[in-house]
Amino acid sequence: MTDTRGPEARSDYEGYAAGALPGEREKSASGPAQPYHPPQAYPPSQNGTQGGQQRGGGSPSAAVRRPRTGARTTPRTRKARLRVAKADPWSVMKVSFLLSIALGVCTVVAAAVLWMVMDAMGVFSSVGGTISEATGSNESNGFDLQSFLSLPRVLIFTSVIAVIDVVLATALATLGAFIYNLSAGFVGGIELTLAEDE
Repeated sequence: MTDTRGPEARSDYEGYAAGALPGEREKSASGPAQPYHPPQAYPPSQNGTQGGQQRGGGSPSAAVRRPRTGARTTPRTRKARLRVAKADPWSVMKVSFLLSIALGVCTVVAAAVLWMVMDAMGVFSSVGGTISEATGSNESNGFDLQSFLSLPRVLIFTSVIAVIDVVLATALATLGAFIYNLSAGFVGGIELTLAEDE
């Protein structure tokens, strides 16, 4: 069978058969192989710079990057919007128990200090004398306010109130956590917006 193609067509076919690309075939056809030089994105300028970077010999200010005119110079405060989806009843009970104990101790101490201040000012003696005169008769001296409002009785009464307050506050806080979880399931909970200090 006779090959009727010309020499150029045969050389192209041989190049494709050898796995060469069209550019490599042209180089091989033009002459001996030369080292490959990749194309440059930024052509070299006349003052010796290439690609926006200074090679040497130019002014130092030419290589300094200038800020854009549209850039923001003031710091931006970051904000985060969060949602309290669920309150753990166990953690709420522990925290409310400790806070109610601290509140009960403060109540007892405040009652003792207040009683001492009122006793030093003579409030109990003056009010007690008035009440004993008003309620007294020829046979009895009347109601003794000072013995009824003595410091031990006041501290015992305040301690009982503090214990009741601890129990009720803990129970109500735990019940409130359950109620909040139920309501958060319908409406999604309380949303909070947190921001950093400037």
